Amino acid sequence: MLKLFVSQSSPNAKRVAMVLLEHKVPFEAIPVDMRNKAHKTPAYLAQHPFGEVPYIDDDGLVVYESRAICRYICRKYQPGPQLLPAEGDLRAYAMFEQAVSVEVYNFDVHVQAAARERFLKPMLGMEWSEAVYKEALERLERCLDVYDGILARQKYIAGDVLTLVDLFHIPYAFELERLAKLDMFQTRPNVARYWWNDRLARESWNGVAKEIHSTLSRIN
Repeated sequence: MLKLFVSQSSPNAKRVAMVLLEHKVPFEAIPVDMRNKAHKTPAYLAQHPFGEVPYIDDDGLVVYESRAICRYICRKYQPGPQLLPAEGDLRAYAMFEQAVSVEVYNFDVHVQAAARERFLKPMLGMEWSEAVYKEALERLERCLDVYDGILARQKYIAGDVLTLVDLFHIPYAFELERLAKLDMFQTRPNVARYWWNDRLARESWNGVAKEIHSTLSRIN
């Protein structure tokens, strides 16, 4: 059975768990005690040299980096939802890769910075900066303004078909919206109507979200 090495505080681990559950892949969640630096031990670093979570061990194949793991899952475990562009469709491939870069460098970098500053640092007993938190939120707001324009023309970030990149957004943004009680995802009509609420309302995501939280809450 595939093993997923996780921490409950890691949205990146939840990203992988979500895609595994989308594809109905059985997996065992292995807890990593990050508070006690288990991710910095020689044994752990032998598998993930950057000492982070998550990584998977799929019958001896070790893969780290959550987005790479998700792509691997989608390629290997078929049939399943078509979350990657069809082979040979260069236009869809170009739009998907463009959207992936946008998610990493224009969205995730800011939502992650805000979540880390406001919630992760206090949880770890570290001082946090309100100025840094507010700056990250301002940058995230600007990204969502651009998203609202994109989503006025198409249903999803990479086009009119749901892809992995839409799911990539969920874990950090869901946690930030829930913990900080932000309304920035609801005040932009296209973000709310055509994208954010649509994904959270999907039957599969409702089941996935419950399973992720119940699975990870048992191991940390």
